[in-house]
Amino acid sequence: MPFYETVFIARQDLTTAQADGLIETFEKVITDQGGTVPKKESWGLRSMAYKIKKNRKGHYALMNIDATGPAIQELERQMHLHEDILRHLVTRVDEFEEGPSAVLRAKERGDDRGRRGDHDGDRKFSKTDDKPKVEAKADDPKAENAKAENAKAENAETEDSKAGDAETRDEGDEK
Repeated sequence: MPFYETVFIARQDLTTAQADGLIETFEKVITDQGGTVPKKESWGLRSMAYKIKKNRKGHYALMNIDATGPAIQELERQMHLHEDILRHLVTRVDEFEEGPSAVLRAKERGDDRGRRGDHDGDRKFSKTDDKPKVEAKADDPKAENAKAENAKAENAETEDSKAGDAETRDEGDEK
C-alpha cells in the first residue's frame, strides 16, 4: 500500500484531550478501511501565520498513514466535514521519516531559529534607533555634518522616550 502523511489543524478552543481524540477518530477511519497508522504526533497549540475562521492559533497534528486510495479519500471527506478541523493536507510520500518529525526535534532543542528580530547582523544600528549611525573620520571634511546628524538622532531618541514616558503616566492616571 502507498504511504501518506497528513497534517491537520484543529480549532484553538479545543482542549488537548479533544485534539488527541481527533487523532484517534481519524486513525479509526483508516483502520476501518484496512490501513494502518504507524506514527501519530501532536504538535500542540501553535500560532498560525494568519487567521483561519477567526482563529489565530490551532492544535497541529501529524499522522503517517499506510492505506489505499479509497481509505485516504474517506479520511479527507471526514476531515472536510468535521467542524473542528480548520485545515488539512494529505501528501503521498515514498517512505516515512524515521524518528520524530522536524517540528518535534526543534521543540525538544528549544530552537529559536527563524524568529524575526533576533539577529541584528553586521548593521550598525542602535537598539532603539532604526537609523544607522554615521561614522566620521578625523580627516573627513564632512565630519562636522556627521557629528551633527548623530547629535540630532540622539536628541530625537531622547525626546521620543520622554514622550513615551509622559503617555504612560497619563494612562496610569486615568486608571
